Formats: sequence, C-alpha cells, structure tokens
Amino acid sequence: MIEAGSLIRSLSGRHAARNFHNFVINEIGRAIVSGASPVGSVLASDAVMMERYGVSRTVLREAIKTLEAKGLVEARPKVGTRVSPRSRWNYFDSQVLAWHFHAPADARFYQNLFAVREALELPAGEGAARFRTAEHVRIMKYWLHQASTAGDSDEQFGLAALEIHAQIAEASQNTLLRSVVGVIELLLALALTRSSETVMAYRQASIAILEKTVLAIEEGASDATRDHLLACLALDHARVMEGV
Repeated sequence: MIEAGSLIRSLSGRHAARNFHNFVINEIGRAIVSGASPVGSVLASDAVMMERYGVSRTVLREAIKTLEAKGLVEARPKVGTRVSPRSRWNYFDSQVLAWHFHAPADARFYQNLFAVREALELPAGEGAARFRTAEHVRIMKYWLHQASTAGDSDEQFGLAALEIHAQIAEASQNTLLRSVVGVIELLLALALTRSSETVMAYRQASIAILEKTVLAIEEGASDATRDHLLACLALDHARVMEGV
C-alpha cells in the first residue's frame, strides 16, 4: 500500500526516498499493468531480476510476495513467477490503481472507475452531510483554501482536492467508503495531465463545485451534497475522457 497522494506528487517528478523493496515492486508492477509483462507470461529468473534491479535475493523474494498479495503474480516451484489473470488483481489496492496511470489509455476501464466512484462517493457524501463534525468542515475549508491558492501548481491543487474528497469519506463514518480515495486519486491524476491549455479552467470549475459541496455538507443538506458530487463526477469524466 502507498500513501494517498503519492501518485499526484509524482506528476511533478517528486518521488519518495528510494527504497529497494518498493523500487522492485514498482518496476515489476508497472510492467505488468502496462502490458510489458503480459498476463500468462513468466517473469525473468531470480538471477536475471537480481542483476537487473541491483537487489539481493531476499529483497526480490519479498517484492514478489507483495505482488502475490496484490493478486498480480503467482510463484510456483519449477515453473517460475507467472503473471496472473486480471480477474485476480486487487483493483482496490491504491498501488495497483496508481500503476494504471502509466498504462495505455483504456476507455472501458476509465468508465468502470467512474461507476465505482459514483457508487461509493455519493453515499459517502450523504453520510458526511449527516455525520460531519465542525472539525471535518474546518479541514475541508482549509483544503479548499489550499486548492484556491495553488497558483500554477497542479500538484498542490490535486493534493488539496484529494484531501477534500478523503475528508468527505472520513466524515461519512463508514470505513468501507474510504476505499474510494485511491480511485479518485487516479482519476484526478488523469484529469490533471490532459490538455495543459485547459487545465486552469478545469481547476477553477472543480473548485467552484467543491465549494458548493462543502457548504452543503456543512448545512447538512444530503440532497444538495449528492447533486454537487454528481456535478464533480461529470466534470472529471469529461476531462478524463478527452481524446480517449
């Protein structure tokens, strides 16, 4: 699992400090999700991968175990490590989702992401309008300010917007609905890397909708919260699907 916001931070070239275990997981995971290591193929031998990534056998095997836990590979004696069918992948794992940012554009997959986001975030918004506290609202308003003052930084805007969505899920008091955050981060990253000529207009429209959403949550207006979240979904959908 990776920290929320890691994908958006990487858009500006800012990555977490190098960790050999995470480095190997990311290299192999991205290759699988992008199709460079196709489903059903057998990964290179331990010796080859140890030399390729410059890591010990222990680090490599721990990385493979992590990928197995995510459903991406299956290691078998005398067979090797085979890439698992997509039906076994854990798509609610934030790291697996993040690797799809580097995969070829897939309109059907994006549509599925939006369907899942709608199914989870609308109930989260309604729950937030019912159960929000003053502290939840204060945090949302803080991140609204951060989004509004992001200037030329798409990264700052993206992180602030993600925190607002995360706080909505938190305020819903439903732990399961927090799993939507990884889906939203991937969709935000895709939206922010579409046409640079229109990204500021997208950001301004997004902030306007999020302001209305936070106000509706503060007022305890469930129906209005739902409507504003639907508008946010529509805005992001139009942006992500540009040219796909």
